[in-house]
Amino acid sequence: MLEKKFGLWTTIAMVIGIVIGSGVFFKADDVLKASGGSVNLALLAWVVGAISMIFGALVFAECSNRFEKSNGIVDYGEAIISERFGYLIGWFNGIIYYPALAAVLSWVAANYTGILLNKEGNFVWIMAIIYMLAIYLLNYLSPILSGKFQVTSTVIKLIPLIIIAVFGIFLGINNGTLSHNFATVTSTVSGGNGFAAAVLATAFAYEGWIIATTINSEIKDSKKTLPKALMFGSIVIVIIYVVYFLGIVGIIPSETILKEGDKAVSIAAQTIFGNVGASILTVFVIVSCLGTLNGLILGGSRSFYSLAIRGQGIKPKVFSKVDKKTDTPTNSTIANFVLICIYLSIWYMNFQGLFPNKMFIDISELPIALIYGFYIIIYIVFMAKMKDLSFMKRYIIPILAMIGAAIVVYGGLTKPSVKVDLGISIFVFLSGLLFYRKK
Repeated sequence: MLEKKFGLWTTIAMVIGIVIGSGVFFKADDVLKASGGSVNLALLAWVVGAISMIFGALVFAECSNRFEKSNGIVDYGEAIISERFGYLIGWFNGIIYYPALAAVLSWVAANYTGILLNKEGNFVWIMAIIYMLAIYLLNYLSPILSGKFQVTSTVIKLIPLIIIAVFGIFLGINNGTLSHNFATVTSTVSGGNGFAAAVLATAFAYEGWIIATTINSEIKDSKKTLPKALMFGSIVIVIIYVVYFLGIVGIIPSETILKEGDKAVSIAAQTIFGNVGASILTVFVIVSCLGTLNGLILGGSRSFYSLAIRGQGIKPKVFSKVDKKTDTPTNSTIANFVLICIYLSIWYMNFQGLFPNKMFIDISELPIALIYGFYIIIYIVFMAKMKDLSFMKRYIIPILAMIGAAIVVYGGLTKPSVKVDLGISIFVFLSGLLFYRKK
């Protein structure tokens, strides 16, 4: 078994550091676009998207008080529903969820590096590979150093968000940009994909809090530490996201945000501090993305290991091996790396238009809708089985978590690519049955 090596602050940094990474920068324009250019509706989407995270974290915090083996979400699915269900969630996360999101994060960090250095094209993809390799080697060779990097990058990543939030809101109130954006629906977008799609976009930005539970067996006094980290981290994230979005719409007109997309944060920083300040803040954004990438690889590298120690998955004896020097599940980490490479290749093919009819397989959102569907099942059974809890903990909190998750799932079902997304996700989920062993 892996050693207990992570404390409270590292666990909090996992929650905040994985969630706050690229999504708030990468999806801000997508949320506004899906909301039909309405800042009011976009802000509401950010708040509603937070419901699934906050109340979901409360439910899983209760679970973490009771169940601890290896890989929290697998433990909870296994204990509340069945061993097979818990295994299939672990399989789905290991095959597609962690590596797909890690691949996108590698690209996002590289994309902002391209913005910083005014480079495009192959440079971005080369940097994506370099970032992926660097963070992978950090986790493979030294998990403790990886944990320290997680804490450091979390502190660093909060700097640009807080600066933009404070200055943006202040400037927006003084120059009228904030009130103008709230009062006017930009004509740049006619309609949008709808409120549910906007909430789904925020779900990508909020996603990741559950990943902290993957290291529960490595957390010191996990049953006390993990619930505290989940709750404190979730509250901080929501506050930061809302004030950041207000800061952005206080600095830049809605039309510009929609037009510039991922470059909006650089434009906002340039407006406040000029070219040098914008460059410095872009560096902070890159570190922010790398912190999230680190957390995804840290969590993903435990996926096959957590199944293997249960005697499940592909070749349990192989994937249950732990390097005694580094205390790393070696083969599980390597498998995660190979899958990240595959998904980064798929992401590259999207932008090159190499799929039939130039179909775009959005792996940044593809696994999220289905994983929230799994959460809904857990919430329902949680209410049925947790008879010793108070009415608030047993019913009200899971119902609120379920409402937020249901909106995310609905948003996924309303996407034009729903057939492809759902088809791939279900196929991956059910493929795990090929390697499930009845006890």
